[in-house]
Amino acid sequence: MSSPPVKPKRRLSLSSREAIWAYAFLLVPLAFFLFFRLWPALQSFRLSFFSWHVDPEMRNFVGLQYYREMWAEFVARGPIFQALRNMLFYFVLVVFGQVSLGLISALLLNSVTRFRSIFRAIYFAPYVTPAAAVAWVWGWMYSVNFGIFNKLLADWSDWVTGIGLPWLAIDPQPFLTSPTQALVAVSVVVIWQQLGFQVVIFLAGLQGIPKQFHEAAAIDGANGWHRFWKVTFPLLNPVLVFSLIISTIATLQLFDQVVNINFTDQGGPLGSTLTIALYMYQQAFEKFRIGYAAAVTVLLFAIIMLVTLVQLRLTQREVEY
Repeated sequence: MSSPPVKPKRRLSLSSREAIWAYAFLLVPLAFFLFFRLWPALQSFRLSFFSWHVDPEMRNFVGLQYYREMWAEFVARGPIFQALRNMLFYFVLVVFGQVSLGLISALLLNSVTRFRSIFRAIYFAPYVTPAAAVAWVWGWMYSVNFGIFNKLLADWSDWVTGIGLPWLAIDPQPFLTSPTQALVAVSVVVIWQQLGFQVVIFLAGLQGIPKQFHEAAAIDGANGWHRFWKVTFPLLNPVLVFSLIISTIATLQLFDQVVNINFTDQGGPLGSTLTIALYMYQQAFEKFRIGYAAAVTVLLFAIIMLVTLVQLRLTQREVEY
């Protein structure tokens, strides 16, 4: 009797092998995300329902107590209310300031034909500088007694007084020691440091727009403003959405600049520069209320998620070519 024919082994198709290799390479970053991002987030959410103790067996379940405490503090206009109000001002000043200035600067740089790379590096240098170092330098520049800004104001006042225009003189400003100026002063620092990132992102988006679109618009008689509003701006929509979301997340997590710009008064006079991240740090590592700080973390996560979804809803749109 002849033996039955041997069936050939079934080999995977090319697309299947590519999919397997793709998932294999994605396994490492996925494991990193799950272990260092998702798992701590879930643990923080779980910790917000317990009164923390170094011994896990001595942690007591408190339910929604910390969330009710946050709400009571918000209603009483306590520090959590101050931090949330400051975050609203930071959002308006920093996000819209750096996005608008970044777009304007990118438009100007895009028209430069020589030394564009050098200018781009100059703009990007502050972004890669440690935030603590930036805050220290700007804190010295804002100093009332020996800061460069007040030195320039004093020289200006002396000059206008000498030419007979004393009403143009400007007194020295308190900046970081003023409840009304401190938040704006910190916002200027953040905008200055983050501006380079926005410039590089928008410049890449501008260089990715085909020149034929602008040439066609110019042939149809469109001026510079119409070409920007009808051609450039709609085609920059994906870049604009990315820029808004990244800058919003970074602003809502603002911490380094606020902490380091004034060591003697972290959070500013009367809490005028206090942020959610700094408030969470103070509760966790100064008052050792780890469970309450975890509840603040959950609140910050919810705010970032909500704002991001709203931005995606309002800014994403289809662009017809």
